[in-house]
Amino acid sequence: MSRADERELESTRVAAWLRDAILDGAREPGSRLIERDLATEFGVSRVPVRDALKLLEAEGLVELRPRTWAIVREFTPTDLADLDEVRQVLEPMAFRLAAERHRREGLERLHAALQAEQESARTANSVESRRAAADFHEIVVELADNRLLRELMNGIRSRLRWALAQHDDLQHISDEHVALFEAIRDRDGERAAELAYAHVNSSRLHRVAHAEALRTGAVPVIPAREDAAFGR
Repeated sequence: MSRADERELESTRVAAWLRDAILDGAREPGSRLIERDLATEFGVSRVPVRDALKLLEAEGLVELRPRTWAIVREFTPTDLADLDEVRQVLEPMAFRLAAERHRREGLERLHAALQAEQESARTANSVESRRAAADFHEIVVELADNRLLRELMNGIRSRLRWALAQHDDLQHISDEHVALFEAIRDRDGERAAELAYAHVNSSRLHRVAHAEALRTGAVPVIPAREDAAFGR
């Protein structure tokens, strides 16, 4: 393996660890990421750390600062509103195409992700539940079998994972994923698209309620919403 290949492997490894740390909440928004300290922590030179930070900047997770450090990005309400608007266009398409085009092997992988999410939600394992929820969405994009759609969704992949972590009602999200899985399994594209649109809106309402509860210390109260799409 060439030195260039080793450097790329090291930067990929550092980026993967930092990405999970940010998305799982171990590295909080606004916290500093200092090249020197990260290089020591990972046992690598500063070069792969610098490359990893540039990659995470492109994904929208960090903001680079002069003189060898970065900060974990703080997403504003406008950032999240923008993401919701994009998701409400792309995700109904992804779920509809997944329902129409999935193959048995892909459906089995989707079901496995759903089962992992359900079990983690049942045991209140928030990190694993949110990771499995993100896997569920990513597998749906693979099942849609549309290269351009996959490229577009990959562009917001990390932001989507971050947004999925901004709620605490794990069972609710898992239940909605069950309904989405059933629509895909039944090859009901229109139903899947309808549920996906409602799912984005439901996630937004839960995220807002969760943020307000954290701010005030109150028990989160979910605003009234339309549950007709999910048969409730």
